[in-house]
Amino acid sequence: MLRVVDRELDRMEATMLLKDKNAVVYGGAGSVGRAVAGAFAREGARVFLAGRTQATLDEAASEIARAGGAVETAQVDALDERSVDDHADAVAARAGGIDVSFNATGRDDRHGLPLLEMSLEDFTRPVQVALRTHFLITRAAARHMTRQGSGVIMAVTATTARLAIPEVGGTGVAFDAIESQCRQWACELGRHGVRVVWLQTTGLPEALDQTLDRFPAYGTDATDGMTRADLVAWMQRSTSLNRLTTLAEIGSAAAFLASDHASAMTATGANLTCGAVPGR
Repeated sequence: MLRVVDRELDRMEATMLLKDKNAVVYGGAGSVGRAVAGAFAREGARVFLAGRTQATLDEAASEIARAGGAVETAQVDALDERSVDDHADAVAARAGGIDVSFNATGRDDRHGLPLLEMSLEDFTRPVQVALRTHFLITRAAARHMTRQGSGVIMAVTATTARLAIPEVGGTGVAFDAIESQCRQWACELGRHGVRVVWLQTTGLPEALDQTLDRFPAYGTDATDGMTRADLVAWMQRSTSLNRLTTLAEIGSAAAFLASDHASAMTATGANLTCGAVPGR
């Protein structure tokens, strides 16, 4: 009986997509970061969670550890060049390399105002934050990946990178910038065996601020904003499946894209928009 159990465990480990890989997840305490990190850990990766707040990182790490995953945490300011570089160097030295780097950091977006009423600073802030964090995180990981001749660098964007949506400030431009930067990194890193991909999602109901009861009207006729249910219904109407991307779907897709099963994919995004953005 023990031999049968051992063989089954061996079979399960052999089918893990990311067995023995080292994966760093920046913004690992957020909803997307947790979903991705959890999926990476379930697929056999050793996960390194990075973020600004140790308490929330510890909560995320506890969830992964309780599920049997291998996880470590570190406070990292993704806007600080030294902080990002030092952390990547430390992970690579301790783990023997970095196989996957996922950027799930926030952008400090400002929503709910038409551009006519928005300040230049509020519009450009998410663009500047997105460009800086993605560049620093990618460069730090790529320095190690190019030396080992392999690796996958990943980001997440949304329908606002392709659709014209009112009153979202600079968010769409920020996502456009991330995707464009991913393509440039991909063409420069490909000859070193490093892939660069991103996941494009819908809005994420599970990631909405749970402390809020009302949200911006986003160009609708609602004069006092929308309830959570109204906002979700508004986002669903733009999709072919009449539903929105789930965090579980993001995690599963991220694990697949990070694995050798997606080894021919680079300079491209996985369309997880439930049909809101048609394939090209």
